[in-house]
Amino acid sequence: MAKTYGVGIMGAGNISSAYLRLAPLFKGIEVRGVADIVPAAARARGAEFGVAAMTPDEMLKSSEIDVVVNLTVPATHYRVSMDAVSAGKHAYSEKPFVLSVKEGKALKREADKRGLYVGSAPDTFLGGAHQQVRDIIDSKQLGKVTHGTTHVMSRGMEHWHPNPDFFFQPGGGPILDLGPYYISDLVHLLGPVARVTAFTNSAKSHRTVTTPNVAMTGKKIKVGTPTTIHGILEFESGAIITVGASWDVFSHGHHNIELYGTDGSVFVPDPNFFGGDVFVTDQTGSRNKVEPWDHPFGKANQTGGDGVPRANYRTAGLADMIQSIDKKRAARCGLDLALHVVEVMTSLLKAGETGKVVTLTTTCERPKALKPKDALALLK
Repeated sequence: MAKTYGVGIMGAGNISSAYLRLAPLFKGIEVRGVADIVPAAARARGAEFGVAAMTPDEMLKSSEIDVVVNLTVPATHYRVSMDAVSAGKHAYSEKPFVLSVKEGKALKREADKRGLYVGSAPDTFLGGAHQQVRDIIDSKQLGKVTHGTTHVMSRGMEHWHPNPDFFFQPGGGPILDLGPYYISDLVHLLGPVARVTAFTNSAKSHRTVTTPNVAMTGKKIKVGTPTTIHGILEFESGAIITVGASWDVFSHGHHNIELYGTDGSVFVPDPNFFGGDVFVTDQTGSRNKVEPWDHPFGKANQTGGDGVPRANYRTAGLADMIQSIDKKRAARCGLDLALHVVEVMTSLLKAGETGKVVTLTTTCERPKALKPKDALALLK
């Protein structure tokens, strides 16, 4: 890559440490600043990683910053990314990058006018396991995928997060917080969605924070968005996928993603992670573990809190976007995909409110597969 792009991290919260730790793995990226509306947070994170602490305004005005990585809370994602683009900088946002199609289209217009790129997490579908599933589907090993299921369910965020209140307000909830991982992976595997419908509810009107030893411990949070969503996605390919997303579940036996084809099935690992075990069946129904292929983003490089080795290459989507800028091609975690995923999720919530089938107004191309050689090209 001919140029090294100066990256500014906007938002010094929990997720910023992952970007700051993993960015040095990738070509063309140099993190040159971290900013936050709380100056002390920026100073602390900057000191931890040896990066300059800035105010948000200083970051937007800095000639050293080419790309702003937007790690603020979801309610401010649109405004912060628009500020970055308006300042002449590319933007890459945590998910969801906007909370409505209207916001996404406005950001696209401004970026296109200035010749800038906008990208968004999640990039976990670039992981080795998910790319191997993509290869299985594209090779027609399963025949034609006609239907499937996806489930992301737990007891909620108030049991572990230090500041869980925003998760239960509009812009949060399981479908907008965790749904991007699942919907992005499904679009990557099957292509765009045509129509959706859903039913939604909430088990509780208030949630009590039980995260130990934080300022909010014991506080009650008023729930302002559905915490259980059961939906159906009809893809342009004709595949029909059942979606279950809930923070009202203490235990369940559903697999993360199961896809059923005319010649077999595939069991896809958790799309919140880059790696994991892949299982397939043929027409006999015999379930077999797939031997993992040699993909750079499938190799364990850290140990999770549960002691299990995991592959974590967060920042891969940013690195791919920066390479795309350099090569003038579409980014795999680009705006069109992110906007389509946002419309899928907001349409599920709309369908839950109205009881209707919602036809989507956006579409996108399937992101280009990230073969092992393509992943290697992103790494130093």
